[in-house]
Amino acid sequence: MWRGLWTLVARAARGPRRPCTRQGSGAPGPGFGATIFALSSGQGRCGIAVIRTSGPASGKALRSLTAPRDLPPARSACLRLLSDPRSGEPLDRALVLWFPGPQSFTGEDCAEFHVHGGPAVVSGVLQALGRVPGLRPAEAGEFTRRAFAHGKLSLTEVEGLADLIHAETEAQRRQALRQLDGELGQLCRGWAETLTKALAHVEAYIDFGEDDNLEEGVLEQADSQVRELEVALGAHLQDARRGQRLRSGAHVVVAGPPNAGKSSLVNLLSRKPVSIVSPEPGTTRDVLEIPVDLAGFPALLSDTAGLREGMGPVEQEGVRRARKRLEQADLILAVLDASDLASPSSCNFLDMVVSPAGAQTPSGNRQRLLLVLNKSDLLPPGGPDRSPDLPPHLLLSCLTRKGLDGLLEALRKELAAVCGDPSTGPPLLTRARHQHHLQGCLDALGHYKQAKDVSLAAEALRVARGHLAHLTSGGGTEEILDIIFRDFCVGK
Repeated sequence: MWRGLWTLVARAARGPRRPCTRQGSGAPGPGFGATIFALSSGQGRCGIAVIRTSGPASGKALRSLTAPRDLPPARSACLRLLSDPRSGEPLDRALVLWFPGPQSFTGEDCAEFHVHGGPAVVSGVLQALGRVPGLRPAEAGEFTRRAFAHGKLSLTEVEGLADLIHAETEAQRRQALRQLDGELGQLCRGWAETLTKALAHVEAYIDFGEDDNLEEGVLEQADSQVRELEVALGAHLQDARRGQRLRSGAHVVVAGPPNAGKSSLVNLLSRKPVSIVSPEPGTTRDVLEIPVDLAGFPALLSDTAGLREGMGPVEQEGVRRARKRLEQADLILAVLDASDLASPSSCNFLDMVVSPAGAQTPSGNRQRLLLVLNKSDLLPPGGPDRSPDLPPHLLLSCLTRKGLDGLLEALRKELAAVCGDPSTGPPLLTRARHQHHLQGCLDALGHYKQAKDVSLAAEALRVARGHLAHLTSGGGTEEILDIIFRDFCVGK
């Protein structure tokens, strides 16, 4: 219904629909002369729906639909009767707001109509706006793109806004808010300022190197600034993709021998019956994945086949896929039956999966693993049989939920290490684009240190500064901007 409604509105709108483009940093593109409008609140029936406009004809649109015809005071809500500009038919009694540019979200004249959220009301107001000369329906993300073009948001802040709209967990919300508040952009601008000072020192040496009035140690100052920046960039690039995991979700794999309770644990953590639970060994044959909120962090939870020598080709393929997922996991939830620790399958799992995960690799890293002893409700009062050399573990009963709070707290700590804690520390790099430009900046600083000629050293600093500029402003590359803005809804 809503898709059909938007088609009617587009047909009613006057003037050609041109793509919204941006030329240079902060300069409006050719599509920004038109005034756009869209439903900005969620689609469907609701108490209040918000429709907004942006562009030079926003005041005209507000006067056309409201009685009295004068504009309300800036940034003050006023109750007005909305009427069709052609027929004069009443549409709704609504709150309207007027935001004259540049003091608005987009930097242009903006108007908002807070109407009752029934489909007929929203349809009537959208079609009425489409009949106002100079207005057209907005493209997806066009309001935010205009805010970026008018310098209201940097590119990293735009990405933070997109992440905030799509945030599903507390950690994602905190990280998105920090980026929207400009923390990453401010950090990059500070680095760019350091590069600018270093470049100024190098160029001063090139231009005035033989001048007796030039301060001594100019190049040494530039070298010192570059070394400090290298350390800062290196620290951020060693975050092991934590920010990207926070944005897209950490890969948590549940593994163990057959009948250890893996599927029961997946159902418990996902809060719904996504996996079949049966006393028959080998019930899970394929990898079952479900996105979940684990202790406030996003995760892709994978239920895998029980690790054993398969009884048939289908189960053997399931075991192969399970082992492949273990290699890709950010965190392994290793599940054993607490009442059956001495069985060959449990001992083999401890030797083949749990022990190797705890050993450090030559690079100094180790795969993160939490050992969970399930079915603790079946244990005698003395606890589990400690005949195996058990590593640190957590006791849990998926049946009674005893031990669940302890498991969630352990998961929170592990995922904070895997994804980064958005509440503390420097801002995280949440996109591959961030990593690419910071790495490019660091590589350019390496070329600066290796340059045999001062002019080549200066050029390396310009390249490094260009990477930081691309990170916060996009550098005018339309393809990159299109990718970033396409994730927004029409009314944003």
